[in-house]
Amino acid sequence: MIVLIDYGVGNISAFLNIYKQLNIPARTAKTVSELEGAAKLILPGVGHFDYAMQRFNDSGMRDTVDEMVRTGKKPVIGICVGMQMMAKSSDEGQLPGLGWIDAHVEKFSDSQRSAKMPLPHMGWNDVYALKKNPLFTGLEQDARFYFLHSYYFKCAWPQDAVAEAEYGIRFTAAVNHENVYGIQCHPEKSHHFGIQLLKNFAELC
Repeated sequence: MIVLIDYGVGNISAFLNIYKQLNIPARTAKTVSELEGAAKLILPGVGHFDYAMQRFNDSGMRDTVDEMVRTGKKPVIGICVGMQMMAKSSDEGQLPGLGWIDAHVEKFSDSQRSAKMPLPHMGWNDVYALKKNPLFTGLEQDARFYFLHSYYFKCAWPQDAVAEAEYGIRFTAAVNHENVYGIQCHPEKSHHFGIQLLKNFAELC
């Protein structure tokens, strides 16, 4: 059973609709008790880093989810700001991140972009797999995803980056460290590319 962590941030219904279309069991969790029985977790997120972190902290689920991920080794994927929350910290806010991946979230600087590249980075962009990873099965070539962000994930260890995109600079678009996965784009808005990625996550062993 895939469980979407519903802490009031993220387009939960879009994910549920995709998994219903794929005939893959999925549901939401708003409380600790509703996390029980989860085989895999999805941490969605939109908006400001501190706002999302505070909502998650206030949800009452953080400690349990942290134990499920760190000790129980449940596969988890963070989406957009949900991925950024997995880092240790962010230039966008003051609150510490979850620290599931050794990384810091940085803002695209003016020097990295031309005048034709405003912030946020919004719209479709190519995503390039850097290595073989089960999250990108069937997406090794010509994969395009929808992005909406002004900050990017910078891994302390390059081996944790599994895919890149380009917006003035090459930046990390997807990460994987042990049971922790993250993707900066919005698979729920990325048509068949996103559907394939969410299917791949559901099928992780």
